[in-house]
Amino acid sequence: MISAFANSMKVPELRSRILFTLAMIVIVRLGVHLPLPGVDVQALSDYMAKASQDSDSPLAALGAILTIFSGGGLQQCGIFALGIMPYISASIMTQLMGAVIPSWQKMLREEGGRQKMTRYTRLIAIIIAIVQGYLLTQSLRNPEMIGLSGLQDLVMNPGWVFTLSTIFIIVTGTMFLMWIGDQITERGVGNGVSLIISVNIIHALPGAFSIAWKTCVMNGTEINPLGSLGMVALIAFMVLVVALVVTVTQAQRRIPVQYAKRVIGRGKIAQGGTQYLPLKLNYSGVMPVIFATAILALPQLLVAQIFSADSMVHSVVAACLSVNDIWYYIISAAMIYFFSYFWVATMFQPQQISEDLKRTGGYIPGVRPGPPTAAFLDQTMSRLTFAGSLFLTLIYFLPCLLSVWGTLPMVVTQFFGGTSLLILVGVLLDMMRQVEATLLQKNYDGFMKKGRIRGKYSHLQGTGAAAEGKGLVILWIIIAIFVLTGAIIMAS
Repeated sequence: MISAFANSMKVPELRSRILFTLAMIVIVRLGVHLPLPGVDVQALSDYMAKASQDSDSPLAALGAILTIFSGGGLQQCGIFALGIMPYISASIMTQLMGAVIPSWQKMLREEGGRQKMTRYTRLIAIIIAIVQGYLLTQSLRNPEMIGLSGLQDLVMNPGWVFTLSTIFIIVTGTMFLMWIGDQITERGVGNGVSLIISVNIIHALPGAFSIAWKTCVMNGTEINPLGSLGMVALIAFMVLVVALVVTVTQAQRRIPVQYAKRVIGRGKIAQGGTQYLPLKLNYSGVMPVIFATAILALPQLLVAQIFSADSMVHSVVAACLSVNDIWYYIISAAMIYFFSYFWVATMFQPQQISEDLKRTGGYIPGVRPGPPTAAFLDQTMSRLTFAGSLFLTLIYFLPCLLSVWGTLPMVVTQFFGGTSLLILVGVLLDMMRQVEATLLQKNYDGFMKKGRIRGKYSHLQGTGAAAEGKGLVILWIIIAIFVLTGAIIMAS
């Protein structure tokens, strides 16, 4: 594996894609730390950091969810405060409309339908960003309306000028993130939007490790030996969970497909044989968890904006969506199962696969071609989806259970499972698959000796030309100037 990483820098095109991806990641993190004008960022950041360390605080789970999509930009009131969350919400809406609206279904089957759907998704994302930006400005002007008691005078000069300028900056930042995601997908390595979310998750890893160390190992100024053993056990448990997630993510059922001899063209005979149709155990990937997470966070934010903290509606919603309440687990599990089957019903077409097999002379042994084959594939995928959904639900609940049963805060337990771990594993596997495919094409060894890494976005990644060398040099020079300027300002 080490030689594979070394060889990846020997291929000029792959080296350019990696450097371009790293440059975009640096820009994303710089935008998170650029504060909105006229806001006391330090007071809000200290308040949210203190609340996130308290596992009993109602802001702990919500803060962990917001960190996933904004990377701390919301807590620090950066220009990327909303992160990529408006685009995720818009994707959920367009996916639902594409499944239930006949005109959208017809559009998706037409040539260029996917491109039209992408444009609609971006327009809806801008509208959502405007609404969320307005709600954010109102929350900054009056923090108590969302339950942030004890915070006052966050905005220095509240007024319509502050509201309009802040909304414009936030929406522009969201659009810029969407553009960066597209550029990474075309010119970089991996899926851009997923990679941005992964970077936002990884940024909290050092702080989470520090909190875990202080909670488990340190007892005031002395080291607790039993706590040290607990820390080692936590690390071993995280490695075990990661290995399990990788195994299930890569798992698939191979359906044998038998091809008979057939004549192609002018008397050319194609030899028959046995091939395999791979059906992934977790076909929908992490998308059901992302959809469920985004939707569950929405009622809390809307109710906090509309109703006061002491109202009955606010109390009921906070109680039902609290990590300590049984209704939270029931609603989350139901939504994960629903979106898993919804994703499979939208993306997996057994009737089309059956027709393609019949047209090419292939058949599944023991199953008649045509509708029986489609029914067999549909039944098989339904069973696989049930098992995959059960796995997603267990991993999704793992941080909440560790936080409730243990003493670790949510900011630490999110790395032992849940949305964070699933996204990280999926994104890293896709990036390794793309790098490995390029290395094998250039006659280099891949990451693995006995098999190949299977990715999900192979038809989307690397579709554009790699960035030119001069452009990369100029981009890195600009980034270095910004970093040095920021370091000088902080030092002075």
